[in-house]
Amino acid sequence: MLKNLFKKAKLNIVTPVNGSIIPLDQVPDPVFSEKMMGEGVAVMPSEGNIYAPVNGTIVQIANTKHAIGILAEEGSEILIHVGLETVSLKGEGFKVRVNLGDKVSVGQILLEVDWEYIRKNAKSTVTPIVITNSQNGKKQYTLTNETEAIQGKTIIMTVSGK
Repeated sequence: MLKNLFKKAKLNIVTPVNGSIIPLDQVPDPVFSEKMMGEGVAVMPSEGNIYAPVNGTIVQIANTKHAIGILAEEGSEILIHVGLETVSLKGEGFKVRVNLGDKVSVGQILLEVDWEYIRKNAKSTVTPIVITNSQNGKKQYTLTNETEAIQGKTIIMTVSGK
């Protein structure tokens, strides 16, 4: 019975959107490529909206609707940042479908996105998914080798440790 108390937690993070998976160091923004925001991966979306990649609680919704933060049940803080320089869109092209404090489940819609609008009006549609508290503690992060992301199915990152 005590063994379970010391068992390492494991979290599988699935892709929140369909598209091509790219390493974070290839994101054309140093805040992400130099991992200033934390460990992660990015997706170049091909279609679809943004869905919850984990079970957790909504802890952040940017006023400009371009980013959502989720506190996963095991303690990881996950930021989904839709596009680059999308803060300048002032919320245009996004429709938030959750509220702060909402409990969400894998596959639950978080954000409706007008990708055509984002393509025309932002620097890029590339969507980083980062663990903002990855520098805290002794967790290990394993990134996928997959290149294509199927929303809700492809595991893009595994977090293990305490």
